[in-house]
Amino acid sequence: MTEWDIKKLQILRTLRDRGTVTATAEALLMTPSAVSQQLTNLARQLGVRLLEAQGRRVRLTDAAHLVLRHAEVVFAQLERADAELDGYLRGEAGQVRVAAFSTSVPALVVPAVRQLRTAHPGLDVRVREAEAAEAYELLAAGEVDLALSLAAHAPAVNDPKFSRVPLLADPLDVALPAGHPHADAPGLRLADLAAEPWIFGGSGPWSEITTAACEAAGFVPEQAHSASGWTAILAMVEAGMGVALVPRMAAAERRTGVVMRVLAADQPRRHVVAAVRRGAEEGPAVARVLTALRQAAAQRETVQQN
Repeated sequence: MTEWDIKKLQILRTLRDRGTVTATAEALLMTPSAVSQQLTNLARQLGVRLLEAQGRRVRLTDAAHLVLRHAEVVFAQLERADAELDGYLRGEAGQVRVAAFSTSVPALVVPAVRQLRTAHPGLDVRVREAEAAEAYELLAAGEVDLALSLAAHAPAVNDPKFSRVPLLADPLDVALPAGHPHADAPGLRLADLAAEPWIFGGSGPWSEITTAACEAAGFVPEQAHSASGWTAILAMVEAGMGVALVPRMAAAERRTGVVMRVLAADQPRRHVVAAVRRGAEEGPAVARVLTALRQAAAQRETVQQN
């Protein structure tokens, strides 16, 4: 029977994900020569070529992709085994590490943790604020157990390494300075603000979300100012420096000199998802946290609809 070495298979998977031997070595805290040696040994054990030269780099052969397709099933089963063993050993106790983007922490994570403290006081939830890209790097590296992000920046639905759980469709409202001509205009549409100066981040998720929403409404927003934090964005709106799209989850940041308008039609939304390493969702501790997050999201959606 062919010898399958889990550690070496993990190195091969990391090479596929990172693209180069050097990046793989950095991610796994190894030397490039050690990575190459381990993969050479794996190829010898399996009896197939796993890598071939492509200029100064290497690429995975078809045989390597075949091996990884089966290995992903093994990795998922190992996650399930770890989850079941954790449930057997810990019961109601245990620790779940959560990485979450900034506005999801007060809106979803904190209510979920409060509920869990009452229902499962032995469950220890550790929260780490992280943007989307970092959250999934932490999840893939095993440094957190669950990641919250926006669907547009989450792993693909068919990614074999992760399971995705939809949580919330968060409406985007328009922030206008008090006294703005459209502050109390009936039937406000995003297109009515096409000529306004806009405030949003220079790059990253919020820049893409704002640009995509405005383009769907038929215009390209003029970016007058750039900021990534809601405190800064709303302070500039309050000062009359421009308008901005603001997620309803960021309600805690709103200011008295800012009018929040719900769009009359074609209201854009951002979709919030949770992700875990595939198989880990069957562990009782992670499952409880996911359930609490779903409940917090459902409560928020109910409030938003009323």
